[in-house]
Amino acid sequence: MTSSDAPKRGLLDHLSRIVLGLAGAALLAMALVQAWQVFARYVLNDSPGWTEPVALILMSVAVMFGAAVGVRYETHFAFQTLAHSMPGPIRSGLATLSRLIAAATGLGLATMGGYLMLDDWTVPLAGAPLPSGLKFLGLALGGVLILIFALERLFTGAPKPVRED
Repeated sequence: MTSSDAPKRGLLDHLSRIVLGLAGAALLAMALVQAWQVFARYVLNDSPGWTEPVALILMSVAVMFGAAVGVRYETHFAFQTLAHSMPGPIRSGLATLSRLIAAATGLGLATMGGYLMLDDWTVPLAGAPLPSGLKFLGLALGGVLILIFALERLFTGAPKPVRED
């Protein structure tokens, strides 16, 4: 890593922590929404219609943001068993290939997810007073993050070891 790479990596370290925190917050919020659904249905006998679509949106955000961080640390889209069984030059080529596949996947998810989100934005979400395009928010943003983190790996190489703070 050159000295000019250090600020970029620091920025991406910070982004990665924020994205992982948002994924965790989305999981927690999803659990709370589902807990409310169960309480309202079985205790109040008044099941709210908004809980299922909101929980699905939160799940999409959690999964896609978690996958993006996994791409950054090469624990997702990494074909590790195959790569580690190969000699050095082939291993390096497979690492580059997996990073290219992750980048292409991120680009596809961001492009198509963004298109679906914008196309469906004006339609009301069934069961909740929200735009239906929100269903694709996790897909679009997660795709952008996967693309960013895959390109980082492509240009900077293997991830640095995770420090215990």
